[in-house]
Amino acid sequence: MTTDGDEKFQAMQGRLADLLPRLNERDRRLALATEAKSWGRGGITAVHDATGVSRKTIQRGMTELSDDSPEGRSDRVRAPGGGRKKAEITNPELVDALDGLIEPDTRGDPESPLRWTTTSTRHLAAALTKMGHSVSHSVVAKLLRARGYSLQGTRKKTEGHQHPDRDEQFRYINKLASEFLASGDPVISVDTKKKELVGGFSQAGKEWHPQGEPVEVSTYNFPDQADGKAIPYGVYDLADNSAWVSVGIDHDTAVFAVATIDKWWEHMGKEKYPNARRIFITADGGGSNGHRPWLWKHELAQFATTTGLDIIVSHYPPGTSKWNKIEHRLFSRITQNWRGRPLETYQTIVSLIANTTTSTGLTVRCELDPNLYPTKIKLTDQQKEAIPLTRHEFHGDWNYTITPRIE
Repeated sequence: MTTDGDEKFQAMQGRLADLLPRLNERDRRLALATEAKSWGRGGITAVHDATGVSRKTIQRGMTELSDDSPEGRSDRVRAPGGGRKKAEITNPELVDALDGLIEPDTRGDPESPLRWTTTSTRHLAAALTKMGHSVSHSVVAKLLRARGYSLQGTRKKTEGHQHPDRDEQFRYINKLASEFLASGDPVISVDTKKKELVGGFSQAGKEWHPQGEPVEVSTYNFPDQADGKAIPYGVYDLADNSAWVSVGIDHDTAVFAVATIDKWWEHMGKEKYPNARRIFITADGGGSNGHRPWLWKHELAQFATTTGLDIIVSHYPPGTSKWNKIEHRLFSRITQNWRGRPLETYQTIVSLIANTTTSTGLTVRCELDPNLYPTKIKLTDQQKEAIPLTRHEFHGDWNYTITPRIE
């Protein structure tokens, strides 16, 4: 090779050394073929000597370089069918084995150890490999996504044992509520919100703060470190889209519940319904305002006598408390309003509840109730019999009317 030829060879060698590592397989073949073609006779040998690439690969690149068909100008790097085969193709039993691990109750062994562990892709890959299906966790993730699986949390939907009259009770409540609303009489939904610890404790959710300056709270939410507990009991007015909330500091009892209803009537209801002669109350089937406690009915009787109002009560069937209007029209809004904020004092809680609003016009009044409400109050048989209570024909345990006592 002449001196000019040596310089040309070295220039090509340097050019390809810089270029080839930056190209994919097909583009490397085309670059090698272009160099070989520019040399003319002996070009394939020269490129082979300069790069060490086989003559067969360079020749293949020249063939591709001269192919003007659409297939030859495509962006594919490999020919159709080229590259490593998918794991489920090389191992047809892999997918069924994976399904058996994901759904051990229906597809696989109900005693599978993975039933009692987190089904992470690494655990699944390890289990499959142990079964003779050698596979990586990344391949397991691809297989799961391809088969419609995704990471999901739980969904609150199952309501436990459903009473056979569940739907009929819903229709009964709706019928009474419609009648009361049409006549201009108040319809209220009542319940106790989740109790909250008072103090510098963490709250679920996030709120805007300067970057890197989150509110610092206690590491642990231990009740014995709290300044007290807050018990919000709410009365939601369906027609007016307004509510009264009393924040108790003692116990959630029937006396506290009816005392809150009484405050709603004195501060809000009486003014909005001056001509009312009756109130329809919807409540959960359990708790301080449940259908079983006689103390709840006793206190309502005193409220009815004091106000001169007939009190009609309907309870939601067991396991359906989430359908109570106050849950999603008031309590969920309160939770959103104080998300990410420590409830450091009772005043903080009262202020956050009172400032809860919605785009549909919800207004809330809130007040701290510092009174003590002792538990385990028992009524005598005489006191129970004195309650002016009339049970409805349909499920009288869930639906009843309490009238004012005649003195």
